[in-house]
Amino acid sequence: MTWADVNWEQGRILVHSPKTEHHEGGESRLVPLFPELLPYLHEVFDEAEPGTEHVITRYRQPNSNLRTQLKRIIHKAGLKPWPRLFQNLRSTRETELTETFPLHVVTAWIGNSQLVARKHYLQVTDEHFARAAQNAAHEAQKEAQQASVPSCMGAHENRTGGPENAESFISVGAGGLSENERMGDEGIEPSTAALRVRCSTN
Repeated sequence: MTWADVNWEQGRILVHSPKTEHHEGGESRLVPLFPELLPYLHEVFDEAEPGTEHVITRYRQPNSNLRTQLKRIIHKAGLKPWPRLFQNLRSTRETELTETFPLHVVTAWIGNSQLVARKHYLQVTDEHFARAAQNAAHEAQKEAQQASVPSCMGAHENRTGGPENAESFISVGAGGLSENERMGDEGIEPSTAALRVRCSTN
């Protein structure tokens, strides 16, 4: 990647892909200049010598062993190398991006097909399980709160033999409101909020 491939104004990077250049339109692709990457690119750009062409100037020889160097970096960070170092880096990033963007957009950025992404790259993470458990607990809490509303009203009516304030309920006797007037926009039942207030005040 050269500095000419970095479009600072539009926030995009042109990625050349020799592996897929024999496919129509596969010689390159545009990827966003992600905010996580931006400060590092700025730092490298500021430190580059005038006239520097390539973004990465080290390890440019064909026999450079990038895997060995990456393992050194991982060990220096106090971490344990994971299997398939580079493929799993792509897999993790593709999984992260699909949380926010449609799959067809993500695969256009990553450079693989939706079929390959689903089969080999997208992961089920611990965060997915945690979020599912959190959602289940939230739904259970909502159901418990909804179930408590009628039992609260029933206890109130048994305790008093009926509502204490007759004017707070719809009158169906002579001289009462017509059916259309009674119902209004919300129907004839009191709102859930009104039920909660009545239960808490009685």
